[in-house]
Amino acid sequence: MTETDGQSTPRKRPSGRRTGDSGTRQAILDAARDLFAQYDYTGASLRAIAGQAGVDTGLIRHFFGDKNGLIAATLAEGTTAPDRLAAALGGDPHTVGVRLTETYFALWEAPDTGPTLAAILRSAVTSPKAMDLLRASFGPRLQDRILGAAPDPARAAGVALAVSHLMGIALARYVVKAEPLAAMERAELVGLVAPAVQRYLTGQVG
Repeated sequence: MTETDGQSTPRKRPSGRRTGDSGTRQAILDAARDLFAQYDYTGASLRAIAGQAGVDTGLIRHFFGDKNGLIAATLAEGTTAPDRLAAALGGDPHTVGVRLTETYFALWEAPDTGPTLAAILRSAVTSPKAMDLLRASFGPRLQDRILGAAPDPARAAGVALAVSHLMGIALARYVVKAEPLAAMERAELVGLVAPAVQRYLTGQVG
């Protein structure tokens, strides 16, 4: 795949390896997360990612193999969203719809998770390869944390419907910025969406 190199590279990239493989690897992941959020999967070049991380592009290949491996690692390691969504599914089943919906939209509006979620979703809707990587990297991780190794099929279907519903609204509100969703207060949005999520998860409303 041909990369686009339109982004600026703010620091000169040294040819040597930075001290400490773990620190170097994390610096690359942080840079990839930031640039995927700005330019999506196809627009963020390895050269720009290496420049922001302060490393040579060869180190990206050393740690991740290629661009596909890098975005897969970003999806798998770059967000705490699956853990926090899994936590929201615990507790009283009669209020799980409100908890999951509030948690999900709060993640989109938090500075530590919102840009990464935007990068994941924007990349997935603009690149078939990124969509495949999203399914392979993010989906199983979320399923494992929420449902366990042997999920009940009905519960798995309910979780899939709930997450799909929430993802579609997030795309419209936070990526496309469609009105009136984009301007709606989060509490109002949660109140409208949570009953449907509750029904997906438990077969009950409220």
